[in-house]
Amino acid sequence: MVGKRFLKSISVGLVGLVLLVGLVGCGSQEASTKVEAESKENKTKIGITQIVEHPALDAARKGFIDALEEKGFKDGEKVEIDFQNAQGDMPTAQTIAQNFVSQKKDMILAIATPTAQAAFNATKDIPIMITAVTDPQKAGLVESWEKSGTNVAGTSDMAPIKKQFELMKKLVPDVKKVGILYNTSETNSEIQIERAKKVAPEFDLEIITTGITNVNEAAQALNELVDQIDVLYTPTDNLVASAMPLVSAECMKKSIPIIGAERAHVENGALATEGINYYKLGFQTGLIAVEVMDGKAPKDLSIETLKETELVVNVDTLKALNIELPQDLQEKAELLGGEK
Repeated sequence: MVGKRFLKSISVGLVGLVLLVGLVGCGSQEASTKVEAESKENKTKIGITQIVEHPALDAARKGFIDALEEKGFKDGEKVEIDFQNAQGDMPTAQTIAQNFVSQKKDMILAIATPTAQAAFNATKDIPIMITAVTDPQKAGLVESWEKSGTNVAGTSDMAPIKKQFELMKKLVPDVKKVGILYNTSETNSEIQIERAKKVAPEFDLEIITTGITNVNEAAQALNELVDQIDVLYTPTDNLVASAMPLVSAECMKKSIPIIGAERAHVENGALATEGINYYKLGFQTGLIAVEVMDGKAPKDLSIETLKETELVVNVDTLKALNIELPQDLQEKAELLGGEK
């Protein structure tokens, strides 16, 4: 009898213990889930929208993320980054921006003018960081370069066209007619053409432009353009950047040198550039983003530019065109390809 009572007591005790362990386990799991949820809630949610993937814009994005990490805002820890690519399609860029707003992102990074405009159209409240935007004031994003006046802050990739034309004259002294291929739907490209036409008379140059609306039009447009020009100038145009391998190949057929607006153009076959480094530009934007996360209002910030330029020369293209690199340029140029 005692044995049965003893066994019954043990059984009841075991059941209680199991229930207690289960309750403790559930409590621990609930606590763990709550901590994870709170941790996720405390992260700054950043949506990155990029009009298209090509080397310059990709470098700007990497620079931005690296700057955040250097300042202690590593993705997955203090920040949660959501990257979306519009694949060159404006309606997609608008949808991405609207989704970021509905998802209540804490900050948006817009890379390139079209995505910056889409983001600004979608929200006037969420801080928008911009990079690779040529003229944010003319694009309707800020009230002035000196003080944004809106929820937009960041950096401009305004190309140093005068320096690039000086480089053009050094490499191709007899140049008279300069062609510019550009996307007719990109505000930034139209701004650069205006600046190029203003600068051209200083160098006794005539500007001939040809507009395209998609990559498929590039080959035919170039066929018509190359017979009229001595040099092709490629602006910081997202469509042209995406088509650079084709552009370079078509120009090489007619021995037309290309002076690019930035490094990625040279990496893809252009002769040379005196341009900005997009990684550094994105990094600079990341530092501005940290200031905003620390409490600064975008409306009180100025639009920054990258003061330093880099001379980059494609040695293989140089040889193919039988152009000699002047000694003063050899001493300061970064040479890509060939035997350096």
